[in-house]
Amino acid sequence: MTIPEARLEDRAKELMASIAFLTRLPFARATAISGAEIAQGAWAFPIAGIVVGLVGALVYALAHRFGLPPWPAATLTVAATLAATGCLHEDGLADTADGFGGGETRQRKLDIMRDSRIGTYGVCALAISILLRVSALASLREPALVVPALIAAHGAARATLPVFMFFVPTARREGLSFDIGAPPRGGVMIAGALGVLLLAVCLGPELGIAALIFVLAAIAVMAWLSIAQIGGQTGDVLGALEQLSEIVILLVALR
Repeated sequence: MTIPEARLEDRAKELMASIAFLTRLPFARATAISGAEIAQGAWAFPIAGIVVGLVGALVYALAHRFGLPPWPAATLTVAATLAATGCLHEDGLADTADGFGGGETRQRKLDIMRDSRIGTYGVCALAISILLRVSALASLREPALVVPALIAAHGAARATLPVFMFFVPTARREGLSFDIGAPPRGGVMIAGALGVLLLAVCLGPELGIAALIFVLAAIAVMAWLSIAQIGGQTGDVLGALEQLSEIVILLVALR
């Protein structure tokens, strides 16, 4: 095998590792993946997001084809993306809301976030997240705008994760986020570039720039909040960031 072929094979493995990590799609879950493999494949997180967005777009197209009104069609679309990811990021959002809202000390917040049970803050955060996403998709002016909005939201939102993992230290010395560690600088730059490209192509230059500004603000706010609350980031915080970024992009797409 030549060097270019070996490198191409490595990139393909990294892509599949990212899809396996961020989705529950059966074709990507043939083998177990390590934290190091996930870190190396972080550049492909936006591509995994595109796959999720396309799943939602397919469901929306079918719902629209059978004459469903915007709200039921949007609800089924969001439900499809939840199934595609196994509610991975929603779980992180709920745990983060419970920990940040219900804990009095750093350790207590971390303990709450580790608890699999969901509390009042988590329920409210999930309800708001799902309602905002469904209502945003249902409120788009043209059905044809839903597909690019989904691709931009899911792809660019997952591009924020390597950036956040690179710049914000982990809050624990064990757990998923610690096992993965910081992605390589080159992978972070590729993921960021893919995210910016998705926003520009799918939303257009003007809305793409607006979405980028709001996404960067979301990253800054989550970085400040997670450091102030628990001293760094965890896998749950990353899930919350993805949800916040996804919502921001869909809301910008409404303009």
